[in-house]
Amino acid sequence: MAIFIQQLCNGLALGVVYALVAVGYSLVFGILRLINFSHGAVYAFGAHVAFFFVGLHFDPVLAIVMAVIITGILGVLIDKAALTPLRKKRSVPIAALVTTLGISNIIQNLLVVKFGSQRKPFPDFFSLGLFSLGGIQLNSRQFVMFGVSLALLLFLLLMVQKTKIGLGMRATAQNVKAASLMGINVNNIITFTFLMGGASAAIAGGMVSGYYQVVYPGMGFMIGLKAFAASVLGGIGSLPGALVGGLVVGVIESISALYIGSNYRDSMAFIILIAVLIFRPVGLFGKNEVVKV
Repeated sequence: MAIFIQQLCNGLALGVVYALVAVGYSLVFGILRLINFSHGAVYAFGAHVAFFFVGLHFDPVLAIVMAVIITGILGVLIDKAALTPLRKKRSVPIAALVTTLGISNIIQNLLVVKFGSQRKPFPDFFSLGLFSLGGIQLNSRQFVMFGVSLALLLFLLLMVQKTKIGLGMRATAQNVKAASLMGINVNNIITFTFLMGGASAAIAGGMVSGYYQVVYPGMGFMIGLKAFAASVLGGIGSLPGALVGGLVVGVIESISALYIGSNYRDSMAFIILIAVLIFRPVGLFGKNEVVKV
């Protein structure tokens, strides 16, 4: 029982990180109906920016703040340099999808050129040690990661639901033409969406790097796919869905590692993804698309 609770805590801690990365997929898909497959590489970029500033003897928390700013700007640049021209030319959706795959490869290779392909140590900056709860030894890093990620996810949810820019995002997601006619600057909404997606990926990257105490250029590949599976499970485009989907994927992954074996834990996210696509393609919180005119 103690081991089960330990794995459950592991799953919840990882699940909220998956959710934080999944938010980036959901935000962009909600606005543009685009799967941004460069998001995993953006996550790795954010972790490496934090690593760079740590190497300059910045406080790790300040290093992550710098990473959030720079990675948010990277998200905006990806849209402005590569995706906006495609939208202006009214390119087919597959063109934007392939473009994001190409950007992912470019970012990862630039990280290899700058930092090398080997794994590098990252400081364990938010550990408060082990503590006992009901006779079970728990790692404080898991609770810090869970609390910070959950707070950020709730902040994003409140921002989308309660602020003026959040109203603009929801209106744009419903109907771009109608939102534009109502005076909403759709281009600014898209820019802000990519900014928030990049920033959330950087926070997740910094925390996961601190949790595992390692960074490397390919670190965003698997977590990006798992976060995508989480966003599809919750209903891609839904922020509450991203949270629930991330928690479900994280918990199932950790529990399966206990009972099936750690060699198969990465497969669970994709088993979940396939099952959702077969039985409920819109996800837990998704809604069937309505044709817009």
